[in-house]
Amino acid sequence: MIEDEIFRKRRFVPSKMESFGFQKTGDQYCYETDLMNGEFHVILSVSKEGNVKGEVIDKMNDEEYVQLRSEHFNGAYVNTVRDSYRQLLGHIREAVCREVLFASEQANRITEMILNQYDVKPDFPWETAQYQSYGTFRHADTRKWFALIMNVKREKLFKNKDEETIDIINLKTDTLEKDIRKYPGAIFPAYHMNHKTWISIVLEEYLEDAIVMEYVQRSFELTK
Repeated sequence: MIEDEIFRKRRFVPSKMESFGFQKTGDQYCYETDLMNGEFHVILSVSKEGNVKGEVIDKMNDEEYVQLRSEHFNGAYVNTVRDSYRQLLGHIREAVCREVLFASEQANRITEMILNQYDVKPDFPWETAQYQSYGTFRHADTRKWFALIMNVKREKLFKNKDEETIDIINLKTDTLEKDIRKYPGAIFPAYHMNHKTWISIVLEEYLEDAIVMEYVQRSFELTK
């Protein structure tokens, strides 16, 4: 979704939203404006969880412009509408959002906990666009990793052809099979690392932060 792409790793600041022109209705904020000299009308809704829903209405027929989201439409006019919509969302993002390190709330909380406990911030060593959001946590003296947070397609772990992306944390372990049996659906053999000595924990609130941090502690000790 265009909105997910534009607002990824962003959090909405209510005071800035209200100053920008968002109106609070119940548990969500709404913003409306015209696009492309009034040819289209945009309705943007943001839930209290920060989920964004956008509607682009073609004012000629007062219906949603479905071509905007279809891969089958790539003509010059459709692309102009898409570009205009992206520019609008980008402008809103810069005006009302703050940037965070990772996409999920839990990944950012764990990052803060690691900083508080070990005085370690993540670094982002890869230049390739696909991996630029991957954050490594290293020992100060040896520079060895003890944790790696990545944003990957769900299918990489669940093998279900789901292309939605999720945050995961890779950690070293010496009880892999036991870990997986204890928390099925939350802990997996590590994605993109040694499947025998590393695990991937899904950071989607499946496990409490305290439990995740127990595995971080173990990984920190095992990688010294």
